[in-house]
Amino acid sequence: MDSANQDINLNSPNKGLVSEGIRDVPVEGAMGTTEPVGLTEEEAEEMKIELAKVEDEIITLRQVLAAKERHASEIKRKLGLTPLNELKQNLTKSWQDVQTSSAYKKTQETLAQAGQKTSAALNTVGSAISRKFGDMRNSATFKSFEDRVGSIKSKVIGGKENGEEVHSPTEEKPMQDKAPF
Repeated sequence: MDSANQDINLNSPNKGLVSEGIRDVPVEGAMGTTEPVGLTEEEAEEMKIELAKVEDEIITLRQVLAAKERHASEIKRKLGLTPLNELKQNLTKSWQDVQTSSAYKKTQETLAQAGQKTSAALNTVGSAISRKFGDMRNSATFKSFEDRVGSIKSKVIGGKENGEEVHSPTEEKPMQDKAPF
């Protein structure tokens, strides 16, 4: 396998595999020699052998890991543990962890206090507005305005004179001798 055909898929169990032919290709150093700088020929050969063993172990471990992952997936499938169910369980557990955290409790207490203070403030504002409307209604200007509206209303609707009923402006009235205007 040459480097152009080498498997570079990071999820592949064959990633980084180097064929035997490439391992034996000498690498030239800065001086044009085949031995690495500072190593004897025997040391370099021992290191190459050790590298080959380590790479073989890596391949074996990847194969074992892939088999274990397949086995775990099969067990999960038999138990009915789908990725969606696992996600739901993880989210539920995470939410429970958040709710039991001290930061969440402090935030919840702070928001509760803020809600109570806001409620109290709105009650105070509402009481003040009610008081102002009461004061305004008792003022001479408002009483004069109310009297004028009352007299206009009685002219439009008609008063309760001589046992007559008061009718709304949209209700048809029986013919009267006198028009209200």
